Amino acid sequence: MIPSTWQVLLFLFKRWIVMVPKIFQSSRQKAFKKSETSELQKGLVSQYANERIDAVKRTIAAMTVGKDVSSLFPDVLKNLATRDVTLKKLVYLYLINYAKTHPDLCILAVNTFVKDSEEYNPTVRALAIRTMGCIRVTKIIDYLAYPLRKALKDDHPYVRKTAAVCVVKMFELDPQYCSSNGFISQLQALVTDPNPVVVANAVRSLAEIHDFEPEKGYFNLVYTMTDRLMVALSECNEWGRIAILSALSRFRTSDVKEAEFICERVIPQFQHANSGVVLAAVKVIMTHISLFSEDFKNFLYKKMAPPLLTLLSADPEIQYVALRNINLILQKQPNIFEKGTRVFFCKYNDPLYIKLEKLKIITMLACEENINETLSELRTYVSEVDLEFVKQTIKSLGDVALKVPSIINDCIAVFLEIFEVNISYMVQEVTVVMETLLRQYPKKIRLLLPYLEKVLEELGDPRARASMAWILGEFCDSVRDSTKLLSEMVSTIGQEDLQVQLALLTATVKLNLTLRNGEPEALLRKVFSYSTNVSSNQDLRDRAFMYQRLMTSENIDKAASIVCSQKPTVEHNTNLPKLLLDGLLSEMTTLASVYHRLPESFIGQGKFGADAIQQRAVEELNVEEENAQTSIEKGANVENLLDLDFGGQGTPTSSEAAPSPSLSNNVLDLFMSVDSPAPSNQLSAAGHTRSATEDLLGL
Repeated sequence: MIPSTWQVLLFLFKRWIVMVPKIFQSSRQKAFKKSETSELQKGLVSQYANERIDAVKRTIAAMTVGKDVSSLFPDVLKNLATRDVTLKKLVYLYLINYAKTHPDLCILAVNTFVKDSEEYNPTVRALAIRTMGCIRVTKIIDYLAYPLRKALKDDHPYVRKTAAVCVVKMFELDPQYCSSNGFISQLQALVTDPNPVVVANAVRSLAEIHDFEPEKGYFNLVYTMTDRLMVALSECNEWGRIAILSALSRFRTSDVKEAEFICERVIPQFQHANSGVVLAAVKVIMTHISLFSEDFKNFLYKKMAPPLLTLLSADPEIQYVALRNINLILQKQPNIFEKGTRVFFCKYNDPLYIKLEKLKIITMLACEENINETLSELRTYVSEVDLEFVKQTIKSLGDVALKVPSIINDCIAVFLEIFEVNISYMVQEVTVVMETLLRQYPKKIRLLLPYLEKVLEELGDPRARASMAWILGEFCDSVRDSTKLLSEMVSTIGQEDLQVQLALLTATVKLNLTLRNGEPEALLRKVFSYSTNVSSNQDLRDRAFMYQRLMTSENIDKAASIVCSQKPTVEHNTNLPKLLLDGLLSEMTTLASVYHRLPESFIGQGKFGADAIQQRAVEELNVEEENAQTSIEKGANVENLLDLDFGGQGTPTSSEAAPSPSLSNNVLDLFMSVDSPAPSNQLSAAGHTRSATEDLLGL
């Protein structure tokens, strides 16, 4: 139905009212930005100190929320030459922010930085050194070298600890210059500094430099250095303790006495309130624990267990990190939490990710001594409302049954109760778990027989259907209606996933080899026909051809001995390989111990590969923004306002719309005073019609 003229006019008028503010929004924003910048600029050059401080604060506030105030750089820089320490700190904060994105602008102020590095105030001296280190331009090194060398020997510890961090920044710019001019030697000398904060920063800086070029051996910790680190360990803050403990975990020795001395001095850090310090102390212990006797190992584990359990009362994020690290420690020492199983039981208000990690720990701790308590707890989890949690609980029940064979009947009783309840997602997960259990306990199939036909109707998950196909094929002689049930599944083989098709192929082969009568043979021919003639999947075709050639009349007995042979036993073992586990334990307090992956597998190129990954992500984001802007400029998504149907009778075809060629032109005459609009038939011949929005706005 073609809309009338007044309907189109009314609609366009409404859209005009909405779109006019948007048209001028950009210009208003630019005008506002210009006036705001002018106001800030006026305040920055004011003759009154309080107005200048207020203007700098407002400039930093705008910078904090993402506004570009780099145009005010010269005016902000003028305020650097002041005796007011508060104003100088604010200006340095502004300069540090733009030192990364506008290094060429910051290099203009280098003479002021050098002058400030000679100030009597240690805070100003440290700010000057820090800001010069943040300027990522190679030529800054010529100006930075002398002030930095002097700052490394400064009388004030705040300046020395800032200079220690600045050495790393210089090393990133020019490693050769930094090492050849003695900066690393001066940094190594700071490890014996009397101030613990300076020691912590020096250790952290040397560790980063060593990670950048490990072959140079810039930070090879020796036993004589450990005594000074131990003294500083008890005097510095949390960040310093973590840095020192991470350095101690790098210490390698074959002398048991030296390792015992380090571990004994680290044990008091287990009582620290900061979770990072606790995990760093655990890292030092786990690094050296392989050297000790069993008695000393047990002593250390007893000291280590309570602090780790205490972390489970912290915030959920800290709990998650602690649980991931506890998982690794349990693989190294399964008996560390002999009487602490209840601590890992899930609480009603735990987030899902915490509950899933606790389930893994509960499964790992399951043994004959606590199995009844564990099974009772897992049984209560089955009635939870969270689908994913219930599925993982069912899987954990199966893992516990494999680990502790004495409770297999109790676990199967829980599964049969789930079959009685007949909730789809629970039944499907139980079917998957039952496949694994029947591999280990094949005689338990008799308990499952009454439920197979009812269960099959509820299975929609490909994993569950593949498991059911395996059960029907493996126990076809025990399941009375196995041929019928398999026929129902084979009837929809073309609609099944690949894993189900592969399972049905193997199941029908087992059925034929076991029963050897007419009906299974017809079913097998149907599956072979689909697999070899219809399916395009190469894996399915290859397996079908293999079975066809194997099941010749003269090889039928050999085929039965191969396909229906005794299955190997199934064991519950989720432990990581020993080398990988040792590597992850040495990476505790890092993301590697949370991901359970070595750092090089997700960072690459050591520590500094993270910068390349971040830079690549920024470049991809910039490309996406440019593509979006290009699409907008080309008008790719401009709406055709006249392509409407007010009557709801469907969109008219081109032939139906042809008799009214002047409708849109008349409307455009009303809004734009178009002198000579092109006829619509000419526009159609040209193959391009301007949209009403373009005509309306004159774009």
